[in-house]
This record gives sequence, structure tokens and C-alpha cells, in this order.
Amino acid sequence: MPPPAPMPEKISLPGVKHVVAVASGKGGVGKSTVATNLALALHQLGRRVGLLDADIYGPSIPIMMGVAETFDPNTTAFPLDRYGIKLMSMGFIVKPETAMIWRGPMVHKYLTAFLTQIDWGELDYLVIDLPPGTGDAQLTLTQTAPLSGAIIVTTPQDVSLIDARKGLEMFRQVRVPVLGIVENMSCFMVDGKRHEIFGHGGGEKLAREAGVPFLGEIPIDPAVAKCGDTGDPIVHKHPDNAVSNVYLALATKVSEQIGTAGPQQTLPTLQI
Repeated sequence: MPPPAPMPEKISLPGVKHVVAVASGKGGVGKSTVATNLALALHQLGRRVGLLDADIYGPSIPIMMGVAETFDPNTTAFPLDRYGIKLMSMGFIVKPETAMIWRGPMVHKYLTAFLTQIDWGELDYLVIDLPPGTGDAQLTLTQTAPLSGAIIVTTPQDVSLIDARKGLEMFRQVRVPVLGIVENMSCFMVDGKRHEIFGHGGGEKLAREAGVPFLGEIPIDPAVAKCGDTGDPIVHKHPDNAVSNVYLALATKVSEQIGTAGPQQTLPTLQI
């Protein structure tokens, strides 16, 4: 049997202090919404923040951040700036109706280019919105980007928690610190009453079983979806909204967790 291939060297991002991946085991849990509003909440805390949309096949950040147009990569200076956040997404260089029918090597090529060929400048945090699952994009970034840690987004129901465990295990196998679990869509408040549409407590239970921090619950608010669809995320448009305050608390916890996570460990050789 031939010896395993050596792991790729880590990309150097000299101006970026911390790189944080926001991940989920499955789609539909609001991961991109969490990544976007977390980035804006970190910015509100006075941090310099970038947001990289790593979902090559289904980029959401352009719509959520109100930059739903394409640009000529030969004449445009990336990253773009919106609401004080530096942005990059495949959605900025291909039309929304274009199907990205690419295999792993092309995904690896473009994600590496987004990290190394774009001048991110001086940032306190580069938030990376990963695609759902544990495929090529996740492996590219966990093996080559200098990640300070990862956040796992789930919803309360069992089907989401099962896949969230897989995502958590992936980060553990590549020795990326898991900063904690976020339970999105935890409840719906009507006239002061709590309605647990998708159940309750699953995210906290997963965090407890996995031995990682529980970073908090984000309730359902129709304003969150409306703000995202119109390109002005709730943390920016309605900073005093109750959900915005939850995101500010989340940003504070993430900052604290990064301070205690320590440096990323040397990656093991994976048989993949």
C-alpha cells in the first residue's frame, strides 16, 4: 500500500486574526442566516469582519447582504464592502441561474483562490459560511484554512441533530476546535407565549453529550426572513430587535470561546 498523501500546508492569512467556520450537518437550518447576522453582530461589537460565502453550489450571502448582482472579476476589486463587512461569494461572479456543475478539484481551486488571491486586509474575524454537509468544500477549508474554530448550527428536531453530530465529528477528526452549538428556530413567541414548533432543547442536549459549549437559542421571527430576503439583515436593520440582541450575545460568546480554544492543532493524516 502506498504511503498516505501529505496534508496540504495551511494557507497564510497574515492580516486576519481569527477564522471562524459556521457549519451544519444538513441544509434548511438557517446556517447562512446565522453566519450573516453573526458577522454583523461582531461588527457592532467594534470588530473588523469579513464574510466568505463558501457555498459554491448555492450561495446565499449575495441576496442576504443586498448585493444580488454579478461583477466582472477582471475589473472588480474584491472583496466587496457592505454594511461595513468585507464580502466574497461565487454569487458575485456567476449569474444566479447558473448551475455550478463542478467536481471537487474545481471547488478546491476556487475556495483556495477566495482565501489567497483576495486582499482581505486587516480583520479581527473572517466568518466562513460553509455549505451543509461534510464534503469537498468542508475538507478544503478545514485542511488548508487556519481555522480558529467552528460553530455548529442545528434546529431542535432529531433529524437535524443527527446530521449536526456528523458535522461536529468531522471537525473533531481534523482537529478544529468546536466553539459550540447554536440552536436556531428554537421557538416562536406569540403574545408572550412560547411555542416550540420544532421541539426544544435538542441543541443544548447535543452540546452536553459532545462536551462542547452551548452558545444559545435563536427564536423564530418572521422579520429575520423578511430582512434576509430584502438584503438588509435584522442585526443591521433592526439592531434593537430581540433576535438582534440574541445575536449580539452570540457574538460575545464566540469571542470568548475563541479566546479559550487555543491554537489549532496539527492535522492528522486522513484516509479519505
